[in-house]
Amino acid sequence: MLRSLAILALSAVIGLAGMVAASAGDSGYGKQKVVYHINYPGGEKGKKYYGALRNIQNHINAVGKDNLEVKVVMHGNGLGLLKQAKDDLKLQGNVTNLKTQNVSFNVCSNTLRGRKIDKDKDLFEVYDEDIVPSGVAELSKLQGMGYTYIKP
Repeated sequence: MLRSLAILALSAVIGLAGMVAASAGDSGYGKQKVVYHINYPGGEKGKKYYGALRNIQNHINAVGKDNLEVKVVMHGNGLGLLKQAKDDLKLQGNVTNLKTQNVSFNVCSNTLRGRKIDKDKDLFEVYDEDIVPSGVAELSKLQGMGYTYIKP
């Protein structure tokens, strides 16, 4: 009798897990919250920045934009991504495309102030709501809220 109840309970749990996975899409990945950390130079022709944005798009493609909450936190040399995008139409397109898929790009206020970067003149499409007080503190806060940390 106990064994039958245990099997029944296990079947119910497995069935529930299957329903959750099905409701999260066919990928089997379920709902995810991730923060991508960019604090490095882009390298030759911004190759590292293009690679990071490609990783984010691949992540969205695998999990599904409705199952994924993505934040990109940039500080230090990572602001080079949006500096380069100011004049690089292809990079602008990649950033804009990700934004249309609900990816948010957060910029460190400490870096702006410390490096005397004007968000309106020097960076591509950065608005007041995109600014966070501290990039590293934002990363810690998001991880505490259950976001998975990824450094592409």
